[in-house]
Amino acid sequence: MERSNPIHFNQVDHPHLRFNPLRGEWVLVSAHRMKRPWNGQVEKPPEENTPRHNSSNPLCPGAVRASGQVNPDYKSTFVFDNDFPALQPDAPEPDDESHPLFQVKGARGVCKVMCFHPWSDITLPLMSVSEIRHVIDTWVEIMEKLGSTYHWVQIFENKGEMMGCSNPHPHCQVWASNFLPNEPRIADSTQKEYWKKHGVPMLLEYANMELQKKERIVVENDDWLVVVPYWAVWPFQTLLLPRSHRLRLQDLSEKERDNLASITKRLTTKYDNLFEISFPYSMGWHGAPTGPQLTEDCSYWQLHAHYYPPLLRSATVRKFMVGYEMLGQAQRDFTPEQAAERLRILPEEHYKFRQKNATQELFLDSTAQIPHVVDFVNPFMKVK
Repeated sequence: MERSNPIHFNQVDHPHLRFNPLRGEWVLVSAHRMKRPWNGQVEKPPEENTPRHNSSNPLCPGAVRASGQVNPDYKSTFVFDNDFPALQPDAPEPDDESHPLFQVKGARGVCKVMCFHPWSDITLPLMSVSEIRHVIDTWVEIMEKLGSTYHWVQIFENKGEMMGCSNPHPHCQVWASNFLPNEPRIADSTQKEYWKKHGVPMLLEYANMELQKKERIVVENDDWLVVVPYWAVWPFQTLLLPRSHRLRLQDLSEKERDNLASITKRLTTKYDNLFEISFPYSMGWHGAPTGPQLTEDCSYWQLHAHYYPPLLRSATVRKFMVGYEMLGQAQRDFTPEQAAERLRILPEEHYKFRQKNATQELFLDSTAQIPHVVDFVNPFMKVK
């Protein structure tokens, strides 16, 4: 029997499922849940008074690390072997297990730490575009060096204590392994299958469709696009995509690297401006596998970066992936379109610079009322 007054679907008011083609999984979208009050855990906002240099911070120039090594007085990026690596290049093969329920394989690789900048009180959105470009160039150098041997090279950044960052200093990690980890293994399989069925790289077609729809775009330039993906799980999750077909970071042109530096600064600035804090996230690059697969046809791949921030309602309320998310499937609390709109309308000048400029204007206005002010030096006019 048909209803006399049928309810028309509204993605903001009605729960629905969205398919993630990269993982072959469905995501439950329940945007109406944002109306519920929150009486749960409240996080402590990030500290804003990080010292520029701390000799006890093992990532600072001149600091002594746990291994006894002394960091050089570096002025830009600095790469070193992780003192507590999760992988070892000479790990032995384990004994064979005969039963299929107890399979085991050897795992070998190397783990690196890469500092972005010598100052501890700075992050990517506060760095200049040229400084970020140097970070990108160093990523490419690492990818080329480690990728010549290892099957997978994972570059990732955990920003903020909330994401497990133990040292307040701008840095990322690089883990290279002789095996394809689970996440890229799934992405490799789904992209290959899409290529076989449709004859085009999945994420290249997706980027072109997002450029047409313009519903989930956060920022874009001539070479890059950032969207809140249609299938996003984390509240303000984004996907960074090149507009052209590129397999790996080392395939980028000089212009694409320049524009990558620019869009990285714009995106991370918007993140910080959302709640006016140093915005926590985990991010990482995914590209075609390396090592033996450098000589294979990986045309089905498209280079991309994932940003996974945990914050939901404010600087102190985060999304918890527990209960149903762990035992059932991923679920999000407002639509990706709503998230993209919130990020898109934010200014691209960092809130700290706006505060500094406002204070500077106030200071200048007040001194203009004081006669005989000569040889005045304004501390806010210092250039870093």
